[in-house]
Amino acid sequence: MKRLVYFIGGIIAIIALLGGLSVKLSADKGSSGINNQLTIYNWGDYIDEALLRQFEKETGYKVNYVTFDSNEAMYTKVKQGGTTYDIAIPSEYMIDKMKSEKLLYPLDYSKIKGLKNIDPKFLDQPFDRENKYSVPYFWGTLGIVYNDKLVKTPPAHWKDLWSPDYKDNLMLIDGAREIIGMGLNEQGSSLNSKDMGQLNQAYDRLKDLTPNIKAVVADEIKQYMINNEAAAAVTFSGEASEMVSQNKDLHYVVPSEGSNLWFDNIVIPKTAKNFTAAYAFINFMLTPKHAAQNAEYVGYATPNAAAKKLLPKDILEDKAFYPSDQAMKNLEVYKNLGPEYLGIYNDLFLSIKMYRK
Repeated sequence: MKRLVYFIGGIIAIIALLGGLSVKLSADKGSSGINNQLTIYNWGDYIDEALLRQFEKETGYKVNYVTFDSNEAMYTKVKQGGTTYDIAIPSEYMIDKMKSEKLLYPLDYSKIKGLKNIDPKFLDQPFDRENKYSVPYFWGTLGIVYNDKLVKTPPAHWKDLWSPDYKDNLMLIDGAREIIGMGLNEQGSSLNSKDMGQLNQAYDRLKDLTPNIKAVVADEIKQYMINNEAAAAVTFSGEASEMVSQNKDLHYVVPSEGSNLWFDNIVIPKTAKNFTAAYAFINFMLTPKHAAQNAEYVGYATPNAAAKKLLPKDILEDKAFYPSDQAMKNLEVYKNLGPEYLGIYNDLFLSIKMYRK
């Protein structure tokens, strides 16, 4: 009986030991899972997936790529917390907002290599002085894509879009800052205006545009234009690049009187868990050959001066996508308007979408 007790006791001890070992292995596995995973929160189709695979191969990190469709959606998820995002790629005005709300980690530049590759004119911007929180990823403009087979006179200015020639034949990007900003620029005002007189004037002018508006959409603009289903569209330069590459009748122009110069930068949000992997990714994307490959794939302009030297000549010489310094003088960067005026812009834009003349 005693030997049976010893035997049973031994079994219990072994089970306990194995149970403890199992718990330890599970804990180690969980820890290893976190340490080996990098979660990137980015816009859809905004990186060459071949680069993600190469990053995984070179570093051993497993990439979890999650997408958002607006800065506001990204901001909400990060602010709510609960989901790990080690890297995010918001736009300039949202970076300003997020840093003011302490939703971003300051960057440790002792861990960053390759910032010297970035053209200085894209650094130290008002939304992030000294780049304390962000590293440039892409930049571009807002402009007009038009089909030379469907328009009588190619548009060169915002006011041209009000022509009856575009009746029910104009696509607009679904963005309050973009469309209200276009209305402001068309009137000669700043796209960051907080002057209610200017805003109401732009609103009234945009109401007059509604007979020409075929649809207010996002990614769908590309197929509409590629398939010759609309005469013109207001969209971003990178989207326009893809359209132009697939339809020889399409062209992109940035109105000389003014438009938006935007920046999307890499940040480390407060939800980050794997800082080592985050810095590894930043360094990987700062490498000229990687930045050049990404720019050629995505179609947006790279701020990486060293990478530009590796791009095809026809891309670099296309002034619609790499405008001259002179042309860039009339471009404005979106500023953080604050909740009151952001709400006003959104309300005006919603009214335009609902208005039919």
